[in-house]
Amino acid sequence: MKKYYTEEDKYIRAKKKVDNIKGFYANLLAYCLVIPFLFFINYLTSPGYYWFWWPMMGWGIGIVLHAFGVFGHSIILGKDWEERKIKEIMDKDNNQKYE
Repeated sequence: MKKYYTEEDKYIRAKKKVDNIKGFYANLLAYCLVIPFLFFINYLTSPGYYWFWWPMMGWGIGIVLHAFGVFGHSIILGKDWEERKIKEIMDKDNNQKYE
């Protein structure tokens, strides 16, 4: 049983991917704007203790994980690895039916 995507399905999948990418870049932009502000606040209030490192590292790890979620599967395994794997499994099932 082959699954064919309609134009509407393709559009919905593409829209979801674009929304995920936009969300990642919005998060990255917020990070780039807020962290320097936190550094400035830290410098003015307590220059002896650099507490801005903690939110910078925590949020940075979050951004890396977000990037992996949005782009990671295409970076590690190629762009359409899910589609290829689904097709491989479906072809295998079809071949076993007819044997």
